[in-house]
This record gives sequence, C-alpha cells and structure tokens, in this order.
Amino acid sequence: MLAETLAAIRPADPVALAEARAYQDRLTKPRGSLGALEEVAVRLSGAAGSCPPPIPEPAALAIFAADHGVHARGVTPWPQEVTVQMVANFLSGGAVANAFAAQARASVTVVDVGVAADLPDAPDLVKHKIAYGTADLSEGPAMTVDQAVRALEAGILVARDLVARGARCLITGDMGIANTTASAALISVFTGRDPAEVTGRGTGIDDETYAHKVGIVRKALRTNALSDSSSSPSEALRALAAVGGFEHAAIAGFILCGAAERVPVILDGVISGAAALVANALDPAALDHCVAGHRSAEPGHAAALTHLGLRPLVDLELRLGEGTGGLLAHPMVCAAARVMHDVATFDSAGVTEKPM
Repeated sequence: MLAETLAAIRPADPVALAEARAYQDRLTKPRGSLGALEEVAVRLSGAAGSCPPPIPEPAALAIFAADHGVHARGVTPWPQEVTVQMVANFLSGGAVANAFAAQARASVTVVDVGVAADLPDAPDLVKHKIAYGTADLSEGPAMTVDQAVRALEAGILVARDLVARGARCLITGDMGIANTTASAALISVFTGRDPAEVTGRGTGIDDETYAHKVGIVRKALRTNALSDSSSSPSEALRALAAVGGFEHAAIAGFILCGAAERVPVILDGVISGAAALVANALDPAALDHCVAGHRSAEPGHAAALTHLGLRPLVDLELRLGEGTGGLLAHPMVCAAARVMHDVATFDSAGVTEKPM
C-alpha cells in the first residue's frame, strides 16, 4: 500500500502553477496585495493541476493518538493516562479541537494507532492499533521498521476513507503524552540541528525537566546511531522507527495519501511538522500538496518548516496540537481559493489596470 501511494504522487503541475500566477495578476487588485494568500492559491492550483483550484471544503480533521515508551523517562509531568482520557474528550466533543472544528465545519475522526489501553467502540473512532505504545526510544528503536510501515499505511487508509466520503481538504491532528520528545528527535535527525535547538517545553515543563528532556533526545540519537536520515527512503524509515511515534508515522502516511489523491493537506504543529519531514524524505513531491497551517511555539516546528520551505499562515504562539492550528488556518485557505473563483479580472470588470 505504501509503495502504491508513493507511486501515485505527482509534483505540482507547472502549467497550472504558471496559469495561477498569471491569473492572480489579472484580478482587480494590486499585484501581490494579498500577500501569502496569493501563494496559497497558486500552491492549491499546482497541487490540483487546475486553475482555479477546487475550493478545499468540506474539511476533515484526523487526530492520530498514540502513547510513548519514553514517557517513563520523566520528560513530562503529565501522566500517560491523559492520552486515553483526551481521546474520550475528543469523542464526546469537549476538546478545543472540537470547538475549532465546529467553527470550520470540519468533521473530526479520532484514530487509535498506539494508545496504551483498549478503547471502547465509538462512532468517530477508528482503530488501527499497532501496539500499546512505542518502546523507549532512549534505550533502542521505538518500533520496528515493519511497525513503522504499518502505521504509515494506517494513515493512508484513514485519508483514503475520508476522501472517499467527500473530504476535499485534510487536516492533521495528534494526541500523545510525551510526543514532543519524539518530535524533537525526528526533527533533529532530519534537519541536522542540535537537539537543544529543536527541543521545546511541550505542555509546559520547568528548567530542570527541560534540560533532562534535551539529554534524553541526545541519548536517543546516540543509542540509535542516527545522523542525517533524509538521504534515502530506507534511511528515513529507519529513523522514523528508531525515534518516532506511531502517530508521526500515521500522519506521514496521511500526508502521502492526500498528495496521491491531489487533496490539499493543512499541517498542524510540531508533531505534524516532524511527520512532514518523514513524508518529504519518502517523496519530496508530497510537500507540494501541503499548506503550513501555523507556526507552533515549539522551536522544533520553526526548524521543520524552514527545512521544508513552508510558510505558516498563522503565528499565535499555539502549542496545543490536536489539529487546532490547522483548523484555524482552514478558512484562510478556502478564502485564497475563493478569490480565484469569485473576483473579477480587470478586463471583465472594465477596471483600468495600472500601467506596467
């Protein structure tokens, strides 16, 4: 399934990109006056292979949930059972992601790819459990390569199903206590940056815990003998298995499938950024189909976005995850596409254009 998905991914259509840029310049506004939204509209056109691009709605948020063995190393003061408790909160509609999804009129699907508990059936819960949490990444690989591939394919299956049910925009979400530690390790590997540069305070930790967390990330990279792992897909898979989480792998698969289906993917925060680095290493063309919803307060997220060449639409110092930043950005992405459909050109409106 992973190989089939990768084979289906195509880079942005150069003809559609050129048409979209030229069309933006003919609309009744000063050239470049919509700033980053113009580039979003062009990006959507290239991804879809058409100008104007389809309006990216309805949107579907997928929250991939999993636990982490590194939690036992004291990298966060939050107990591990919060993961399963928050899954229940999502399913009952009580989380911030649910509130933002209602505002954006987006569906919410929760995906169990590695929660350390058996979850009862629920209408919006999809079960693709790979294991009851990963192993401790500071003592050896967090998962096997086979488990990493299975988690990638779980994300592919979820994306396929959402698109088949009518979603025209996918939004990445996550839940997993201690997953910012795994994110920092992945980002350090794929960007080549020092762990101290890309490790943040997650849910809000004190200086002593933060220093310990950086040390754990360093130990994980040393124990797993990782350096730059973006040079080949096989090395990317090895790095993902060594220090990633099941939700990172699933989100990477979700991104790859969105690209294969030519459905835009709005990325959320640092966990999604780490997953996008994996997707990019597996096929750089997948990033042509992504929009960075926001810039997280986590330092690793800025490093990931810089490495990927993505410009975030929102910078509100968010550090919640769940897909909240992606949901906030969705109306902006829709507006960028709507301009291409509804705004008149200088010729059609009879408006005199500024001389060149």
